[in-house]
Amino acid sequence: ATEYHLGLLKAKLARYRAQLLEPTTKSGGAGTGFDVQKSGDARVALIGFPSVGKSTLLSKATHTASEAAAYEFTTLTAIPGVIEYKGARIQLLDLPGIVEGASQGRGRGRQVVSTAKTADLILIMLDATKSEEQKRLLEIELDAVGIRLNKSKPDVVFKKKTTGGITFNTTVKLTRTDEKTIRTILAGYKLHNCDIMIREDITTDEFIDVLIGTRKYLPCLYVYNKIDAISLEQVDKLAHQPNTVVISCEMDLNLDHLVDRIWEELRLVKVYTKKRGAHPDLEDPICLRRGATIEDVCNGIHRSLAANFRYGLGKSSKFSPYAQKVSLNHQVQDEDVVSSMFLCAAKLIAEQLFIVFTK
Repeated sequence: ATEYHLGLLKAKLARYRAQLLEPTTKSGGAGTGFDVQKSGDARVALIGFPSVGKSTLLSKATHTASEAAAYEFTTLTAIPGVIEYKGARIQLLDLPGIVEGASQGRGRGRQVVSTAKTADLILIMLDATKSEEQKRLLEIELDAVGIRLNKSKPDVVFKKKTTGGITFNTTVKLTRTDEKTIRTILAGYKLHNCDIMIREDITTDEFIDVLIGTRKYLPCLYVYNKIDAISLEQVDKLAHQPNTVVISCEMDLNLDHLVDRIWEELRLVKVYTKKRGAHPDLEDPICLRRGATIEDVCNGIHRSLAANFRYGLGKSSKFSPYAQKVSLNHQVQDEDVVSSMFLCAAKLIAEQLFIVFTK
């Protein structure tokens, strides 16, 4: 009975919090945000308390100069930089430092976390000389605005319908919630006609996230800066924590490893193009998400190329390194070479058009 009542209260609390953070009506004029245009193959957002080294990391990892000083709140707006790594262009955003209560709008925190929602990876910058409380507070602020760190989306199918009542099905045994609690939550959201299919043992909070539908599930790296100010034992303890990288921006320690970890967490693959009778173009790869198909490669250059695709070759080919004709649904792997009659020609035309427009 207690779990049933707690589930009902959690559903009400999530609904009221969503109404506070995202009001349906605007009482005043439009606010001033500082989100910048998304560019490159992926976006990485730097989040942390003031004076933890975010601006210094941006200056060291990219060719962008971000003001850094010995006082807090040096950065007052989002400053973008670009990390060029293995032919990919990764946009790195230096966001202003946030304070406790940022999810409620304190210290322009709402703009910061809203920008973080558009990122593909979040770097939480922490001060190695301070306690673990800073990590917990940042996780609470991001969780309050619907950002779920290092979590996968629950395997739950939820579909609304007009009539027929509630259809509830599960393929696993539910040990952390039950059907009665779920039906009560649905009634609290005034959902009386829907189909529910649960394929994993979820909690009540995870089911509420599915109903709200605005949650963002993002990978996260915890970056501890200023390790030159602590002992080797403390550095070793921090380095062995999951999803953690230890660095020192002041002394340029472990920055190369951080960029390697960013590449791994983004799960990008490089695909090279090749025209008939020529060597592959290894200087300008096409960067896509892991799990992308040949059709995604064609659409990444021009949407009319999918119909003209001929074959692909690479290490994902069955007879690698020899060419194999594959369909548009074939999944590409890192460093694959894709060839089509019109692929490279269209890519060249697109680059020339881009040069003309920029000039």
